[in-house]
Amino acid sequence: MSTIVILTTGGTIAMKRDEAAGGAVPTLHGSDFLAALPPGLPELRVEEYCNLPSAHFTLDILWGLRGRVSELLDKPEVDGVVVTHGTDVMEESAYLLDLTVPGDKPMVLTGAMRTASQIGYEGLANLTAAVRVAASPQTGGLGAVIVMNDEIHAARFVTKTHTQSVDTFKSLFFGPLGRVDGDRVIIGQRVTRQCIPCDSLEPNVALVKLAVGVDDGFLRYAVKKGARGVVIEALGGGRVPPWWMPAIREAIEAGVTVVIASRCPGGRVWDSYGYEGAYRDLGEAGALFADGLNGQKARLKLMVVLGATEDRSAIPRLWAQS
Repeated sequence: MSTIVILTTGGTIAMKRDEAAGGAVPTLHGSDFLAALPPGLPELRVEEYCNLPSAHFTLDILWGLRGRVSELLDKPEVDGVVVTHGTDVMEESAYLLDLTVPGDKPMVLTGAMRTASQIGYEGLANLTAAVRVAASPQTGGLGAVIVMNDEIHAARFVTKTHTQSVDTFKSLFFGPLGRVDGDRVIIGQRVTRQCIPCDSLEPNVALVKLAVGVDDGFLRYAVKKGARGVVIEALGGGRVPPWWMPAIREAIEAGVTVVIASRCPGGRVWDSYGYEGAYRDLGEAGALFADGLNGQKARLKLMVVLGATEDRSAIPRLWAQS
């Protein structure tokens, strides 16, 4: 029998309505989950890391969560970890674990879109499925995954797509890795995973989103405030207005790492255009490209890369390796 640790952090899966607060707040604890889970699951241990909405997470909380998951997986008696988590920033926590926690043991994140006070609360079904995934020998080596609505999604590709639906988590590029079908875990495809050794996150990384007619003031302000990196959610396949190019070149020349993502929800950054501000122009200026990562994950990856090295010449290699 496998031994799985459930590490709780709060989120909607742990919430009930509180009349004094005027809405749902984190109330449930690990013991509540254990008491409600069905029989026949692997041996379970539970540990509370925090009890917060994930919208309240800071970088310190996120990095501490990463550290605790790593410590647990280092224990020979632990076969996998399930993290109960709020859905707002779940994809970022999952991606950080995927990027920085070595080894082949399963790391599974799950949560809920409905509180335990609402009709149709799906938290216990998601948690049961997540435990089955963490205990399955098929899921070793997949890195961090999110299990929601009986689907198994790779941390690198999954994103929250809907504000209310229980079917909110989607991998728009490749689809889910597999499914939980009753008591069976079925893996249909696998991912290649690489880790970046990192002792800390670089916090000074900005995220800027483009829209029609936006000037370059946000980028210039970020550079002026000492950003070490900037991720730009650009247009389409990775394009910026021509009036952004001088600020981008100046930022790169000043030692700021600029990464181009897309504001589109799916697809990698690339185009075949030759006009100013298109993919080729940005590459020639020295920008890096997100290669299918959305803006929030590209920002997190850049925090990891910049936290891993002070050597500017090593940044493109680290960025490209995962």
